[in-house]
Amino acid sequence: MVSQMSRRTSDHFAACLLGGSLGDALGWPVEFHRTSEIRTRFGRAGIQNPVASKAGVFEITDDTQMTLFTAEGLIRAFVRYNARGMCNPIGVIHRAYGRWFSTQSGEYPGRIREDKDAGWLIRQRDLWAARAPGNTCLSALRTTSDCEPAKNDSKGCGTVIKTAPIGLVCNDPFGMGCEVAALTHGHRTGQIAAGFLSRVIGLLVEGGTLTEAIAATMDYVSLVEGHEETTAAIQRALDASLEKEITPELIETLGGGWIAEEALAISLLCALRAESFEHGVRLAVNHSGDSDSTGAITGNLLGLVMGLESLPTAWLDGLELRDVTEKIARDLFKANSGEMPSGDTSALDFEISDPAIVAEIRADIERKARGYEEWVEMYPGY
Repeated sequence: MVSQMSRRTSDHFAACLLGGSLGDALGWPVEFHRTSEIRTRFGRAGIQNPVASKAGVFEITDDTQMTLFTAEGLIRAFVRYNARGMCNPIGVIHRAYGRWFSTQSGEYPGRIREDKDAGWLIRQRDLWAARAPGNTCLSALRTTSDCEPAKNDSKGCGTVIKTAPIGLVCNDPFGMGCEVAALTHGHRTGQIAAGFLSRVIGLLVEGGTLTEAIAATMDYVSLVEGHEETTAAIQRALDASLEKEITPELIETLGGGWIAEEALAISLLCALRAESFEHGVRLAVNHSGDSDSTGAITGNLLGLVMGLESLPTAWLDGLELRDVTEKIARDLFKANSGEMPSGDTSALDFEISDPAIVAEIRADIERKARGYEEWVEMYPGY
């Protein structure tokens, strides 16, 4: 792959997660609606801007919620590794999904309990809103814990909608994406689709173009057992991307986006043909299918590729949980880049006679220690 400028920056991480939230919010009002119904309500061009709720915000759904808990799980995994020198990130992410489950059901699955290790994210009460959460995710999390794979044969799009943070930070994004998907969805195609998106995002972070990232991932995944449904869906999207005009009718030839490989294919098509962030996510939501999911995935991709400045200010200003989403994204960057506060409070080992300098150094160490304590309170490594 030809390397461009790296996107491994705090702003790019924020743009990726915020972009996904915006696509989610744009598509949520028309999820479950057919194209004809969308046109009747919004005009021939379909929905063009997010619709404010009665509370005056652009609501996000379980797609963004689960993405945030994926990111939180990854941050906690970094904290745990730094503290203990070992960590199974899949288990930490599984527990994060258990906390999301509790926000939707009012109960804690398995051995997940609300306690001193609950952390910061779950205390954001707006996250407890139920916005058509996926039944497969709920049922899988209700009956599994401690890295146990889901006991179903589903390949619903719930595998890919929560995947973006994995691609941002993991050394093996394909493998990790597949393993995390398996926590909620048992079908191999759903897992491979999640791994595919994770690897595309990982290559974009390194600086490649979207076209390059898809091509390289196609080559990689084509060697994986069980790839056929996923790679065939992506190839149909690549063929469709050559058409003169991307219409809802063309998008619907790829499916409705309710299953993983279709949601991924639609999102890649719309991202490839996007003339701007708004144009791309509008393409992604105006069809007879799972509009918020395809909008969210497309928004993740375009936010990362186009950057924070590409996100429309008017949409961001009304976005539900904007500050929470941005903070999680930037904290994920800090954790991945080694910028999280250090808990090292070891004795000073130097010979300086000036008491003022010694006092300044001690104060700096104590300040960093307090920062570490606050960080661990927000993201306990459990």
